[in-house]
Amino acid sequence: MQSPRERSEVRPRAGWMVMGERGRPSALDVCRVLAVFLSLFPSVSLQCKILKCNSEFWASTSSSGPEEEFCTALRAYNGCVRRTARTCRGDLAYHSAQHGIEDLMSQHNCSKEGPTSQPRARTPLPPPPPPLLPDSQERSDGPEVCHYERSLIRNTAPPNYTHCGFFGDPHLRTFGDDFQTCKVEGAWPLIHNKYLSVQVTNTPVVPGSLATATSKLTIIFKNFQECVDQKMYHAETDELPAAFADGSKNGGDRHGANTLRVVEKVPGQHVEIQARYIGTTIVVRQVGRYLTFAVRMPEEVVNSVEEGDDQDLYLCLHGCPANQRINFRNFRARATEAHGAGRSSSSTQGFTYQAAKAKCKERLPVEDLYFQSCVFDLLSSGDINFTMAAYYAFEDVKMLHSNSKRYHIFEKDAFMSNTAAQRGKDSLSLVFLHLLAVLLWIECCTVHL
Repeated sequence: MQSPRERSEVRPRAGWMVMGERGRPSALDVCRVLAVFLSLFPSVSLQCKILKCNSEFWASTSSSGPEEEFCTALRAYNGCVRRTARTCRGDLAYHSAQHGIEDLMSQHNCSKEGPTSQPRARTPLPPPPPPLLPDSQERSDGPEVCHYERSLIRNTAPPNYTHCGFFGDPHLRTFGDDFQTCKVEGAWPLIHNKYLSVQVTNTPVVPGSLATATSKLTIIFKNFQECVDQKMYHAETDELPAAFADGSKNGGDRHGANTLRVVEKVPGQHVEIQARYIGTTIVVRQVGRYLTFAVRMPEEVVNSVEEGDDQDLYLCLHGCPANQRINFRNFRARATEAHGAGRSSSSTQGFTYQAAKAKCKERLPVEDLYFQSCVFDLLSSGDINFTMAAYYAFEDVKMLHSNSKRYHIFEKDAFMSNTAAQRGKDSLSLVFLHLLAVLLWIECCTVHL
């Protein structure tokens, strides 16, 4: 029996498909998960054609067969995926397929060299019904390692929980409490660590405007010890499921399966995913036509970075890239000037600045950045539903954030944070220049001597 703290050292291997010796799946099960995952990325099928590779592989392995036949299909699939590298390199589905192929080859002892002709397709067999447990049932034999707080060493400091939120047009509150408004059109990763990955897809709200909002969300919970099987949750506009992609509502058939659960709070509008084995709670909502995301996660899990992984693009950790950020003040100044001069503006969509403020005040009485986000969204889109998106985002902060003094973030806080960051960069630049000057002086003296 491993000690509680050892749980953080024994983690699943990086990648899309991580399977333990205890519950090694059949090729059929693996292929089903792969097929479901990739089929949920229609944008991929249009841009990088990886769905075609997946379909061919699925047709070849939809029923059990000789190991040599499976390896032949897997090598063909690997070749097909490699040919999509140029157009798919920046997509989560492409990298997931790469990791899945690598793990499958290792599991089945497949050689990378050999025949790649596709075997004859077979008729798919119907999947077995997933094991389901009532939401209220908690397995009494779940090991301590599957309960994050129980697994911690006693008499140690309680874990530090952090929060990230993504809502509206879209607005981002990072794990470090930075607040940003971003463009980020298309698919972007929010979170990626050794336990889970989250990706959002943002689409334009109004043609010709910078305003975008989240229309799709995919969450992958990775296979973890004796606790949970790998699970995927996928939501999009007008489809907020009350279960994982495979139809189950918990983490599978392991001892700690119910430490990962999907709980439907309001049908079609509000879902909560509880991942107790990593101390994490995720809230997904549909407000109007778009989705919102909020998460509460221990700092230890946030920082469980894959070895060699570049975390710079993960929005919840480092925020939006500088070239994807929108300046609140500049946008507000332009909108106020346009209405003050009596001009119509495509960016204000029928709301004056004062009318937008009055509407947002009904739900958000404190003029913090959630209030300012509401005003911004009404001016940029004209969609009244964004008022509720900002309201629910703040309600989720009150439920998920561990520090009640940090619920509200004000514009001056964000400005001071950015100023401090810039000063830090300036200080480093001065130190570097000073060091360079010293080195030049030493070089100069050496030459003269």
